[in-house]
Amino acid sequence: MSKKTKKTTIDESVTEEQDTTVVTDENTEEQAVEQTREEKLEEELQIEKDKFLRLFAEFENYKKRTSKERIDLFKTAGEDVMLALLPVLDDFERALSHIEDDKEAEDLRKGVLLIYNKLLTALEQKGLKAITIEKGDDFNPDNHEAITQIPAPNDKLKGKIIDVVEKGYVLGDKVIRFPKVVIGQ
Repeated sequence: MSKKTKKTTIDESVTEEQDTTVVTDENTEEQAVEQTREEKLEEELQIEKDKFLRLFAEFENYKKRTSKERIDLFKTAGEDVMLALLPVLDDFERALSHIEDDKEAEDLRKGVLLIYNKLLTALEQKGLKAITIEKGDDFNPDNHEAITQIPAPNDKLKGKIIDVVEKGYVLGDKVIRFPKVVIGQ
C-alpha cells in the first residue's frame, strides 16, 4: 500500500468514528428527550387519575347524601297531614275525658273510644308517636313549650312541669309539635 492509500484509509476510519460518535450523541439526546416526555406524560396521568378519584368520591358522597335525604323525606312526607289531624286527635281526647264523667253515655264512650283507637293506630303506623311527659318532670326549653308559669304548690315543683295543656308529637325523628306545659315558679 502506498502512503496515499494508507492516509485515505485512516481518514475514512476517523470519519467513520466521528459519524458513529455523532449518531451516538443524537441517540442519547433523543433518549433524553423521550424520557422527559415520558416523565411529563406520567405526571399528567397521575394528575388525571387524582382528578378522577376525587370526582368519583364526590359523586359517591352525592349519591349517599341524596339517598339519605330521600329516606328522610319519605319518613316525614305526611307531616302536613299529621299536623292537620292532631287537632282531631286532641278533640277525641277531650271528648273521652268528658264522656267518662257521664255514666249514662257508656255506649257513646265505647264508640268514641273505638274510633279514637283506630285513628291513633293508623297514625302510629305512619310513624307518629306521642311525647310522654309526666307532671313533675324537669322543664327543658328545647323539648317543651311553656304556656305560662304559676306559683308552685310546693318547693319540689319549682322549675318543673305542673300541668300538660297539649300533648307533643314526633314523626320519625322530627318533633312536629312540642308539648305545651305549665311550669311552677
